[in-house]
Amino acid sequence: MSVSAGYLETVTMAAVAREVGVNALVNMSQMTVSQMSIQNTTPSHQQRQHWLSEQVLAWSGLPVVTIRPTMFLDSFFPLAGPSVRDRGRIELPFGRGKPSPVAGAGVARVVAVVLADPGPHVDLIYELTGPRSQDLHGVAREFSDALNREVTYSDIPPEDWERELKREGLPEHLTGHLVTMREVALGGSGYDRLADGVQRVTRRPAMSVREFVSLYTDEFGGRRS
Repeated sequence: MSVSAGYLETVTMAAVAREVGVNALVNMSQMTVSQMSIQNTTPSHQQRQHWLSEQVLAWSGLPVVTIRPTMFLDSFFPLAGPSVRDRGRIELPFGRGKPSPVAGAGVARVVAVVLADPGPHVDLIYELTGPRSQDLHGVAREFSDALNREVTYSDIPPEDWERELKREGLPEHLTGHLVTMREVALGGSGYDRLADGVQRVTRRPAMSVREFVSLYTDEFGGRRS
């Protein structure tokens, strides 16, 4: 599921799958859960729901495989696409934070491999990141390489960003999650890590920012010839 106010309720319902003999349940969680506990949580309602969902599935006795991706590269479509198209800038309030984004397609390949033969993966946790940990200035350089034009990173005030998210009419739970995602990225430990889950499961390296942007150049204003 995507970010959803009813995530925990849905996972609780999924736990009854044990009664019908499900071979495995693949749970899409989040990287931040790796640092969370009853005493250590985040202000994000969504991230707390992911942590609680993992506990529910553990209590259920289901054969579970847990997938914990970091920020999705695909998030750059709505979060940075317009500013890259119009002004050649990634405008986000992430400071020197390192989100280590992973492509949704890579996450999907991991899940597909697990579902094809779940047995060897049951009870394992796979953390998924991109191939390098870098701040948004490094990400902007990869955008530049992919689009053959200069793209820079502009660290905007978080208050302005939050107001813009609200102006766009995003649900409150989603806005809260995005704001907290920024705080986690700035804190370092939540996202600033490299994990080899994509490579281990699929035998293929995680997609780089440059490779990702090269696939979707039109979304970012096109490539200069």
